Amino acid sequence: MIKFILLMISTIVIIYANDMVHNFAKNDECQSCHSQIYNEFKGSMHANSIPQNDSIHNAVWSKHPHNKKEQHYACGKCHTPAADDLDKMMTKGIKVLPDETNESHSDGISCAYCHRIESIKKGKKFNTNIISTKEKSYNSTRMEHAESPFHDIVTNENHIMQNGNVCIGCHSHKANKSGLNVCSTDIANEMDGANCVSCHMPKVKGSVSDMTDRKIHTFHGFAGSHFHSDMLQKYVNISLLREINDFIVNVDNQTSHALLLHPLRTAVLKVSVHRDGKIIKLKDEIFVRVIGHNGKPAMPWKATTTLRDTMIQANEKRSVKYNFSLQKGDSVEVILGWYLVNPKAVKKLKLQDKKIATEFVEFKKESFSF
Repeated sequence: MIKFILLMISTIVIIYANDMVHNFAKNDECQSCHSQIYNEFKGSMHANSIPQNDSIHNAVWSKHPHNKKEQHYACGKCHTPAADDLDKMMTKGIKVLPDETNESHSDGISCAYCHRIESIKKGKKFNTNIISTKEKSYNSTRMEHAESPFHDIVTNENHIMQNGNVCIGCHSHKANKSGLNVCSTDIANEMDGANCVSCHMPKVKGSVSDMTDRKIHTFHGFAGSHFHSDMLQKYVNISLLREINDFIVNVDNQTSHALLLHPLRTAVLKVSVHRDGKIIKLKDEIFVRVIGHNGKPAMPWKATTTLRDTMIQANEKRSVKYNFSLQKGDSVEVILGWYLVNPKAVKKLKLQDKKIATEFVEFKKESFSF
C-alpha cells in the first residue's frame, strides 16, 4: 500500500511539476514595451480564460463536479497555468477556485507562461507543457531580434515556438475518464508550411516592440471561432456546381483539423436563392459533433461515446446537394458560420441571455449569379 501511494505521488509530481513551481511575470509588465501586442492579447480568449471572463466556460464549469462537490479548479492546468497556487487547484481535497482578484489567475494564459514553454510532454489523456526554469528568459520565433534590457530572448530554429507546436500542450487532445477524446485537433500536418501559429497568429502590421521599428509582427489576438475568424477565411473555400434540376454547394476545409473542434459548437451552412426581388431560404445544413452517454447528449466529463458526427473534417471537401432548379437571373447566397453553443444546449446551460452564446457568427459568405 505504501509503495502504491509513493508511486501515485511521484506520478503526480512528474505530470504537474513543470506547471506549478514557477513564478511568472505579470502581463502588465509586458505592456510598456509591447503595447500593440499587449492590446491584441487583452482582447483574446487566452487573456480571458477564467470562468469570470468567459460566460460559456463559466456555464459549463458551474455544472462540473469538481466545482459543485470538490471545489477545486481541475481546468486550471490550461485555463490558469500561471496561477501561483496551481498545485493546490489540481489537488483533490484542497478547495481552490478561480479568483479574479488574484492577478496570477486573472492573467489567464499569460504572456510569460507561453513564452517559457520549453517542450511538450505527450500523454494519452492530455499533453503537458514543460516550462523553463529561467525566469524572464523568453522563447521567440524571430531569428534576428533586438536585445532587451528587461529579459533574455531565446531563439532556436528547432524549437516548438518555431514549428508551431507550442500550442499542442493544451490544444492537442483531452480525454475524459472514460477514454473519450472530448476535444481534439487531431493534427494531420498536411498543410505545407502551415501550423498552429502560422494560421492562428498570422503576420500583421506593426512592430513587435516599441523599442524597435519593424514593419510586421505575429498577431497575438489568436484568430479563432470567438474572434478574428476573418483571418482564417482563406483556409476554407466555398464553390457551387449547378446541375439541371438541382445544385451542389461545396465546402472545402483545407485545414489540418476539423472545421470546429469543441463539441459544444455547431456549424451551419445557410443558403438562399434571390429571384425576381424575392428571397427563397433553403433548409440549413448542420455540421456538429454530439457526445453523450446512454444514447443522450452529456457533459464532457460524463460522455462515453460520440452520438453523432457530421462535422467537416480535416482536408475534407463536403458536398451538400439542394433539390432546387436554378433559373437564369437567379443569384445564390451561401453563408458558412457557427454558434459557439449548440442551440439545443443553450437553455440547459442557462445562457439564453448571453449574446456570445446565442448569436450566429458569420464566417464566410459567397454569392453566385446565373
